Amino acid sequence: MVKKTKEEALETRNCLLDTAEQVFHRKGVSQTTLNDIALAAGMTRGAIYWHFKNKVDLFNAMCDRVTLPLEAMTEAATRDDVADPLGELRNSVRYFFHKVATDEHYRLVFDILFNKCEFVAELGPIVERDSRVREEFRQRFERMLLNAEKRGQLPVGLNHRLAVESYQAYVKGILRNWLLNPASFDLLVDGDRMLDAFFELLQVSRALRPGHR
Repeated sequence: MVKKTKEEALETRNCLLDTAEQVFHRKGVSQTTLNDIALAAGMTRGAIYWHFKNKVDLFNAMCDRVTLPLEAMTEAATRDDVADPLGELRNSVRYFFHKVATDEHYRLVFDILFNKCEFVAELGPIVERDSRVREEFRQRFERMLLNAEKRGQLPVGLNHRLAVESYQAYVKGILRNWLLNPASFDLLVDGDRMLDAFFELLQVSRALRPGHR
């Protein structure tokens, strides 16, 4: 009986997260209330509070469900014993593009993050989460760049700060454009080619070298 109760609780939690994706995507994060989500799920607000402290907690859990596996894959490229850090990073981004293109949960959550999440005062904790995640990624990416330099995959002396900022803008730009208009290009095929183009840029760009003005 205890096992069944745990399974039912997990099912309810996942149902609430699935519903939150749909409602946040339809109404935007700031315009959505817990009551909206409860009604859409056919549950009470009490059911939500059993699993989540508030809307921010629910939002974070919704994001973690798709972002934590991606963060784990990116982390693999930062280990000192990895022989092909750029290859590991390529694989993680390709997996990311594939999931967004083929898995509705990933597509909805990232469309919410990029296009339906208004950074207003009431969502301060969400803004703080976004800043924290970006900083953690920056640190991971810089470790990966150092590994790639040590293994001769990138020229020594790359401006890591600019490389990280360029990468984030580039990949997020690809994804945001596709989410706004999926028919504009093939995220799997064209996205892969654009990703290769960025890594080629890292190899040759003088603007990312020391002393460039």
